[in-house]
Amino acid sequence: MTPRLTIVGAGPGDIDLITVKAIKVIKSANVILYDALVNVELLEYAAPNAELIFVGKQKGCYAYHQNQINELIVERALKFGHVVRLKGGDPFIFGRGSEELEYAKEYAIEVAFVPGVSSSAAVPASQGIPLTKRHVSESFWVITGTTQSHKISGDIALAAKSTATVVILMGMSKLSEIVQIFSNEGKAETAIAIIQNGTRANEKVGIGTISNIESIVEEKQLTNPAIIIIGEVVNQRVDLSDIYSRADLAQHNARKSA
Repeated sequence: MTPRLTIVGAGPGDIDLITVKAIKVIKSANVILYDALVNVELLEYAAPNAELIFVGKQKGCYAYHQNQINELIVERALKFGHVVRLKGGDPFIFGRGSEELEYAKEYAIEVAFVPGVSSSAAVPASQGIPLTKRHVSESFWVITGTTQSHKISGDIALAAKSTATVVILMGMSKLSEIVQIFSNEGKAETAIAIIQNGTRANEKVGIGTISNIESIVEEKQLTNPAIIIIGEVVNQRVDLSDIYSRADLAQHNARKSA
């Protein structure tokens, strides 16, 4: 079998937000290495004889470190053929997907990439929050809250000076510092939303301002994995609950009539 690696984006959590191409690739895999943010229901698409290996990180505990994952990809590809690396969201947005592709290519392993629906856009949208809106926000930043050295990203301070929407991934551990940065820019009353487990059944949401978001987080017990959205667009969110309930009712009636 030809050794090959396909990096696949699993989307933000809701299994219906996987792409058709991703499902086809999952079905063809001999080995699947999947992360903690991947909805495990997606593994039901795997072939019955496919090897499934969890390589994610949970609460600071690594099943495998990155160099071990790289070596595992190569070892399994050379031995079994097609390895699928299944990652949450889009693997080219803070997902280290390009690093794994580059490592595999050094061993003459064929590589491919299937983009995923990024949580940075899909999770706010699931709560009716538009990242851009005419006369409100002309652009948006997507920033990692915590760098490889475990420090807060310097780009957050730059973003706080702009009028753009700011989306922060992996930032819950730095929330106090984020609040301080925006407060220093005179934005204590700027709207902010925190969405935990976005698009999943156990999704939790906290909405407030920079000045009170920490107390809201404590009250609602919001933790990782969560996305932080800062900007006036939070106040412009569309109430989708009625739309969703009508869609569910329409599907139910369609099934009954069928």
